[in-house]
Amino acid sequence: MFEAKGVLPALVTPLDKNGNIMEDSLKKVIDYTIQEGVHGLFVLGSSGEIYGLTKEQKRRVLEITVEHTAGRVPIYCGASEITTRDCIETAQMAKYVGGVAALSVLTPYFMTPNQQELTAHFAAIAKSTDLPVILYGNEGRTQVKIDVNTCAELSKIDNIVGIKDSSGDMTKMIEYLRVTDRDSFSVLAGRDTLIYAGLCHGATGAIASTANIAPRLVADIYNAFVEKDYKKSLELQFKLSPLRLAVDKATFPVVLKEGLRMVGIDVGYAFAPSAEMSPESKLILENVLKDLELYNSFN
Repeated sequence: MFEAKGVLPALVTPLDKNGNIMEDSLKKVIDYTIQEGVHGLFVLGSSGEIYGLTKEQKRRVLEITVEHTAGRVPIYCGASEITTRDCIETAQMAKYVGGVAALSVLTPYFMTPNQQELTAHFAAIAKSTDLPVILYGNEGRTQVKIDVNTCAELSKIDNIVGIKDSSGDMTKMIEYLRVTDRDSFSVLAGRDTLIYAGLCHGATGAIASTANIAPRLVADIYNAFVEKDYKKSLELQFKLSPLRLAVDKATFPVVLKEGLRMVGIDVGYAFAPSAEMSPESKLILENVLKDLELYNSFN
């Protein structure tokens, strides 16, 4: 039975000024995060700007990731489109490319389905594929919630195997854990400041945007917890928090790309209308990375 576990960076998609994929940079990010100990990779998520990529670009990002990862860690792929039809199309693309361990499906955005419609949406996507499916709730960005009862109902579908919770609501994360079968359904922290708290209540890991920049630090929150060094795990969580708070200093995911540039990997630009960070915000991020000994750390 598939279990979603460990720390997975929600990888950025390196893009030049014209929105073309920077293939060599993507390979560098893959190598950097794997070498620093992450337990898997997650591509074509919101950090990867799936919403702006063409169908051809989505396929190419996945192809590069599968080819270059070469089985070193599991690969999770986003199938997060606005409509059910388009989510199914992306899920089928992932299956065709191959090498994908699981799909992650965000709630629709712009559209605001009710819980009954949302249940039918996820159920149809799961039915369309034999890949494991991880629900993804990020209501702060999509304005669509996955209610606890909805999660419980969907968890009974055989290939819906988990949920990534980016709500930031610890009570909701705990409720997801309480009402689902923890032997067959995983809850993953999607808010990087709550990884340790989630693990304490039974979460099995995290899909973390900050793991693009600080993969070793984020992975070790999980590793220390699994090794029952709870004090160290908590200390590492506190150490990570300033970086996660800095992510909000510009339009998402600009800070992730600027942070990787400061580490030493040029991943280009985010899709317009996202713009560069202000000098003041850049200085805050630079100081955070210097404190973490990550500034210019990539060789």
